[in-house]
Amino acid sequence: MIEDLKKRAMHRSRILEGQMRGLQKMIDNEDYCMDIITQSLAIQKSLGSLNKLLVENHLRTHVTDMFAAGGDQKDLAVAELLKVFELSNNRGGKS
Repeated sequence: MIEDLKKRAMHRSRILEGQMRGLQKMIDNEDYCMDIITQSLAIQKSLGSLNKLLVENHLRTHVTDMFAAGGDQKDLAVAELLKVFELSNNRGGKS
């Protein structure tokens, strides 16, 4: 991984860990539903930020190398990116 992106991804994952602990505590304490939902949505946004960092790293490292290699490697890179795109568009319970 690119060092700066790794550092930022680790920082984001630690924030997510704390947010999840907070969410669990809110559920256990039976906090107000809208407060729990707000926390859950904040976690989803944080996950989106983490995913963006991971995709950026993948593009700047692996995909760049795969495109440079050409042929099957280039096709594999395109397939991987399409899969990520598909997965990101299928959030929310769609199959």
